[in-house]
Amino acid sequence: MKKYAIWNNKGGTGKTSLSFQAICRYAEINPLQRVLVIDVCPQANLSELLLGGLVGNGSVNLLTRHDGLQRATLGGYFQMRLPTPYQKPAFNVQDFLTHPRSYNENIPANISLICGDPLLELQSNAINTLANQQIPGTNAWVSIIDWINDLINELKDDYDVLFIDCNPSFSIYTQIALAAIDKLILPVMADDSSRRAIQNAFSLIYGLKLPSDIYASYAFANKLVAVGRPLPKVHLIVKNRLTQYMGPASAYAAVLNSIDNDVMELMQSHPDIFVFDQIDDGIVNIKDFQTTGVVAFAKGCPFSILPTGSVRVMNRRVKVNGPYRQSCLEAIDKMVVKL
Repeated sequence: MKKYAIWNNKGGTGKTSLSFQAICRYAEINPLQRVLVIDVCPQANLSELLLGGLVGNGSVNLLTRHDGLQRATLGGYFQMRLPTPYQKPAFNVQDFLTHPRSYNENIPANISLICGDPLLELQSNAINTLANQQIPGTNAWVSIIDWINDLINELKDDYDVLFIDCNPSFSIYTQIALAAIDKLILPVMADDSSRRAIQNAFSLIYGLKLPSDIYASYAFANKLVAVGRPLPKVHLIVKNRLTQYMGPASAYAAVLNSIDNDVMELMQSHPDIFVFDQIDDGIVNIKDFQTTGVVAFAKGCPFSILPTGSVRVMNRRVKVNGPYRQSCLEAIDKMVVKL
């Protein structure tokens, strides 16, 4: 199973809409591959999109997965783990799976989902406390950090590729997610805060350029390496929403170049944390989706089948430009072809 996480510790990078379009497009282009999506975000926006979006009652459909006898979400799975946190209990993994096509006909049938859940935020303090317990003969942190790994292992024969959508934070549930994947996709925007976010991401995941040696023993990377676990490798850096930054005298061009330069320096000093060895192989440029993206988001609909022309959204008529929709799809395809 190929395992990707989409994460940046900065919000507002368009991660959810990018994830939704890229995952759906991957499933469309690879109809014989079975795609598993795990939403590790308390806001669960990706889950709402897959389950119908605003127009298709995605929020209501998500609540039905929260309110069943078995809470069919990642939060429900974590809740099941809390009473015996250091031992994997017997459980039926099918209890936590959702098939988006059953709720949203726009979604490819080969996608399955473990829904996000606001419960994750409430659980994080308890999980973090459990991970830091000192128990003779038990590495509490590793036992906790393996929770999503345990879930994936139950499904490894049923799926070909995994996408995990992460929360912008570096909370314990984000660390549990990142410990379970092989490849990292980092979405950024062309502003200086995104440049800093990339630097922060490499500090948080790989322990690079920590402000003090005091943090070394607590670093995520050092903890994983200490128990012989591999770190995820950077697979793609996606420069998102570029259209709004473009122009002949754009000050943002300098930021874009700086991001490239920062990455190239890291590729020289730490080549082992990258999948690619040429900068052009690891960077994808994505234009701003504009109105096309807003309509797709509202309808929970991939670009490939999004209607063009005058489209009704919440009792309003909105125009989706056909050529622009096609250019958005082509931009997503440039990303998907590298997965």
